[in-house]
Amino acid sequence: MKIAFQMDPIGDVDIDADSSFRLAEEAQARGHELFFYGPDRLAYQEGRITARGQDMTVQRIAGNPAILGAPREVDLAEFDVVWLRQDPPFDMHYITSTHLLDRLKATTMVVNDPFWVRNYPEKLLVLDFPDLTPPTTVARDLDTIKAFKAKHGDIILKPLYGNGGAGVFRLDANDRNLTSLHELFTGFSREPLIVQKFLPDVSNGDKRVILVDGDATGAINRVPAAGETRSNMHVGGRPEKIALSERDREICARIGPLLREKGQIFVGIDVIGDYLTEINVTSPTGIQELERFDGINVAEKIWQAIEAKRG
Repeated sequence: MKIAFQMDPIGDVDIDADSSFRLAEEAQARGHELFFYGPDRLAYQEGRITARGQDMTVQRIAGNPAILGAPREVDLAEFDVVWLRQDPPFDMHYITSTHLLDRLKATTMVVNDPFWVRNYPEKLLVLDFPDLTPPTTVARDLDTIKAFKAKHGDIILKPLYGNGGAGVFRLDANDRNLTSLHELFTGFSREPLIVQKFLPDVSNGDKRVILVDGDATGAINRVPAAGETRSNMHVGGRPEKIALSERDREICARIGPLLREKGQIFVGIDVIGDYLTEINVTSPTGIQELERFDGINVAEKIWQAIEAKRG
């Protein structure tokens, strides 16, 4: 198949951690042709969805992960699969990409399905499952957020469309910074904030569970660094081997059919203790860590699901 990757610069990836690199590596091993382009190079041109990029051969060489061909423009309708893999923030640039890629649906499979990526961003899809999540409020209004904090005492405050642990704050019962943080956030962004009751179980780790076409494949545990609330690997969280618990399987059984129905083939959910906190559909990570810990080929499972759907 002809496969295009819409992603951040391929030359910057960590070959031992990046999930997009691993997906490309597995696709190449399966005989598929690879093409790379950045999201800024996606365009609508008089009825065609085009991209300016380069043919790509990936290689597991640190600092030189890909050999790229000469720049050229392609019609993405001529590709079998396009991967939507650039990192958030989930801003209007990202949303516009989903609108353009959605126009390929008659000819090309876009993973994950961009219509539902747009409608199911990570911190909003969990609102469909309130019994699985900690107490949560989404608001921009300071009085509403103050009322939530007064009720629950110890809370996590974060931007609704952020990623990688950026801008995540824990405000305990004695904290006096909520108003200042609200001023800071609302001073540079129009997006709402999301607040959740703090879960002390995060000290034991924030579990990343990977689902492939709605089925749980495995999990890694991300443990916060000393003195840190956030467990994201982008900010120093330490990945550890961990098995799926019965609660993890219960959560996946609840959300899996919806993800499968909406074309969300590669999804990473976050679970703290017994609670689901995020459903990551935009550009989830964790493939390489899970493969190392569990000795399984997760990328192969993802491509098998895609190949089966493409026939």
